[in-house]
Amino acid sequence: MAAESRDERFLYMISCFRPRLKQFIRVQPVLDRLPSLSAAEREKVRAAALQRGEVEGAEELLRAVERGPRGCGWFHEFLQALEHGGCSLAACYVNPSLSQLPSPAEEADHDLCVHLVQLLHSTLVDKMQTMQVAEKCLQMGIFQDEDLDRIHTVTDNRGNRDGARELLSRIVHKKDWFSPFLIALRETQHGGLADDLSGNVGGTENRQNGMKNSTNEETEVTSQPGYVIVEDLKQQENVNESFSSENSVLEACIGKNPVLSDEDEMESRASPEPDLILRDYQMEVAKPALNGENIIICLPTGSGKTRVAVYITKDHLDKKKRASEPGKVIVLVNKVPLVEQHLRKEFNPFLKRWYQVIGLSGDSQLKISFPEVVRRNDVIISTAQILENSLLNAAKEDEEGVQLSDFSLIIIDECHHTQKEGVYNNIMRRYLKEKMKNRKLAKENKPLIPQPQILGLTASPGVGGATSYSKAEEHILKICANLDACRIMTVEEHASQLKNQVKEPYKKTVIADEKRRDPFREKITEIMTDIQNYCQLHPKSEFGTQPYEQWVIREERRAAKEEKRKERVCAEHLKKYNDALQINDTIRMVDAYNHLNNFYKEEKSKKTVRSDDDDDDDEPAVSKQDETDEFLIALFHAKKKQLKELARKPEYENEKLIQLRNTLMEEFTKTEEPRGIIFTKTRLSAFALFQWIKDNPKFEEVGIKAHYLIGAGHNSEIKPMTQNEQREVIDKFRSGNVNLLIATTVAEEGLDIKECNIVIRYGLVTNEIAMVQARGRARADESTYALVASSGSGAVEREDVNIFREKMMYKAIQRVQKMPQEDYLNKIQNFQLQSIVEKQMKAKRDQRKTYNKNPSLITFLCKNCHKLICSGEDIQVIENMHHVSVKKDFQSLYHTRENKTLQDKHADYQINGEIICKDCGQAWGNMMVHRGLDLPCLKIRNFVVVFEDKKTTKQMFKKWGELPVRFPNFDYAAHYPSSDED
Repeated sequence: MAAESRDERFLYMISCFRPRLKQFIRVQPVLDRLPSLSAAEREKVRAAALQRGEVEGAEELLRAVERGPRGCGWFHEFLQALEHGGCSLAACYVNPSLSQLPSPAEEADHDLCVHLVQLLHSTLVDKMQTMQVAEKCLQMGIFQDEDLDRIHTVTDNRGNRDGARELLSRIVHKKDWFSPFLIALRETQHGGLADDLSGNVGGTENRQNGMKNSTNEETEVTSQPGYVIVEDLKQQENVNESFSSENSVLEACIGKNPVLSDEDEMESRASPEPDLILRDYQMEVAKPALNGENIIICLPTGSGKTRVAVYITKDHLDKKKRASEPGKVIVLVNKVPLVEQHLRKEFNPFLKRWYQVIGLSGDSQLKISFPEVVRRNDVIISTAQILENSLLNAAKEDEEGVQLSDFSLIIIDECHHTQKEGVYNNIMRRYLKEKMKNRKLAKENKPLIPQPQILGLTASPGVGGATSYSKAEEHILKICANLDACRIMTVEEHASQLKNQVKEPYKKTVIADEKRRDPFREKITEIMTDIQNYCQLHPKSEFGTQPYEQWVIREERRAAKEEKRKERVCAEHLKKYNDALQINDTIRMVDAYNHLNNFYKEEKSKKTVRSDDDDDDDEPAVSKQDETDEFLIALFHAKKKQLKELARKPEYENEKLIQLRNTLMEEFTKTEEPRGIIFTKTRLSAFALFQWIKDNPKFEEVGIKAHYLIGAGHNSEIKPMTQNEQREVIDKFRSGNVNLLIATTVAEEGLDIKECNIVIRYGLVTNEIAMVQARGRARADESTYALVASSGSGAVEREDVNIFREKMMYKAIQRVQKMPQEDYLNKIQNFQLQSIVEKQMKAKRDQRKTYNKNPSLITFLCKNCHKLICSGEDIQVIENMHHVSVKKDFQSLYHTRENKTLQDKHADYQINGEIICKDCGQAWGNMMVHRGLDLPCLKIRNFVVVFEDKKTTKQMFKKWGELPVRFPNFDYAAHYPSSDED
């Protein structure tokens, strides 16, 4: 009886989940494991699968199962056949115990992951090395031997692409396959594909320059030149000592202005600014903040988020004034140009009559400390790093800093960056700790720490790479938790007014066909193949791709550690050729040629050294080239002429550039006052596109006046733009002297750039936040947002994924808004606890990393010729930053030469030459001047570090901070150049 009811349940499961079962069953492997099925039935199923496809075959198989021999464990045999035939997901649906039945949410997640694979299908098929991934999937238990055999057969007979299709069609039928598949991709050097699928697409500007910067490379305040305020905090200690701490607290409490006794005068100070009026949709999202709640305001680019913030600031300060309470507002931004922009355009015009407003950034040449600035002003607009540094100083005994309780309102611009280890999040974690401390104090009936109100502003909180609605919702909740927001506000009631205010641009995608021959590329791949054969390095990635670049960097580091000079030098040169291929794919052949030519010029001059005391020009230069150098330099010079000739042939020009030219011509001739922005990936491509437009008279004829706009960070081969230069270009763009900006991601977020009627993303697709931000730049009536990309680049599919993610984000926000308040607050509290615990764990891990190994245990070798340079005991540190060698007679090991890179950048700081190895010409670092002393400052990436611990190990590091050794501070007295006269 029990067996009969079990059979009934089996049949019921099949009838319920038939459509899904037909998708997940692979007929042949299951048939092979059903010995009880009659030969006739077997043949019928096989024929249906062959003639009408796998789904029809699965339908025929299910009918045969339903007709099959009842009892005698028949259904159990079918269940086992599914499990062992590689159809584990189908088995979950027919198991009558229901223990493995996927929930609706899991089903939705699975469907979403399948949808992502479908969207990126062509990219995966083009770029995946099928057998590597399949073998890794077998090791990880996703695949069975049968899967691997079938994929192997298809790949052998029909090629890698068909093999990849077979792999994808099989993997989506597995249980819990998505995360392991991403791991398998990453572990087989397909990180780029894994990133595309999971949404972590690096928007790094310097990819072509081989720089692995964080996406915030453009925004990091600490990297800005002239970071004066922090220096002032150190230098002005003597000035600050005159303000006692009691005084400062008193001043902060009373505020800068005296309390006025005359009520009329007070009213006039707190009267509303006549021009500061909000539209209905702005007032709708501002309401909870006007009642003192912590909220996030999510409004599209161009809808006046900053104006809302100004209104809330004024309202907040007016109320504090009326209540005779201290009020102070700090507006935090993540990019230096935003400080001046918010001050000049929004906060100062509306607030200056009543309140003291000031803007501060690393570029501000102020000679008073930050705490003093805070004391003297009512509204401070500042880069977040300055506040963070001052909060850190407050924790030190000998430094003056500020506390969060000095402020009554903190406004965080572009608040979607409040996550992970970002500076916004570090500030907010302090706030959350104080909030938790207050809970404890409240229980003990002790006075609480005053806490500021928090207001977050964003156009797009994003989904954080989520692939399911539940994960997208979690991402939104985490941002809310990090900002301690009791709600996230979007426009609902006045949506039509918002729609009229913010014009949606017309979207179009321009695909460049890659079918035409590219003999320049062929020639470079030929040279790369020669180099690979010469040094016996065999990559598994395609030339000109990011996986190839990652592979070649790994090979260079490995060879340096293993003292294989030939492989190391070849890998370094292959990296340059790979850069050239990427440049050729993006811009002109001549740009790629120049990149290589400049590199080889530099190599030749490095490897040909005159001795330092040689003033005699007739003295022959000594060549430092070994056999490998000679081979590589000769190889380039042998092909140089052909490359140069090919670079001049217009018929082989980049198809993407042709499409870009056509798009620009079309857009710039169809409106009266055209204004456009081209977003591109790297500084090099921004600069090269600018050159291309300048070199082409046709653009001038249609009235295009172009200029590039790039970041201010110093870690790139292209000279950075100063903040003043950026401002100048944006002003010219506003006035119309420039009507086309070619920008890296610096212009994507926040910068107030006049309404454009054409925004082009040139082969650059990062994530859904960047897409929303860039699209928001097209604000003029009848504007166009275009994506220009090549057919095989995967950019189009990624843009589709971004559009999908954007929809997912709005749905997730709605789900969060509709949550019962109690559920919402519980979730928020859990995420806040998690954030603090994660930070504590990270601090512990970092502490373990920085265990103080004795500097005497390490030695440094030149990474090129492996000569012993110095010991760890010879290294001292200046200003916690610059590592210099103080070894006696160290100068006998190196030559100094003019620093070409800095000269080409026209750097405005003191250039004291590059130091290079006397034996092999490898760059080691630069000479620096410190308080009148010339010192050799070393870059750790140019050395192999040998640890002489229990066993000798060799390692390479990118930054000194990664080395688990702490070096002493530079001893100036010991190196002071004394003489008898002194």
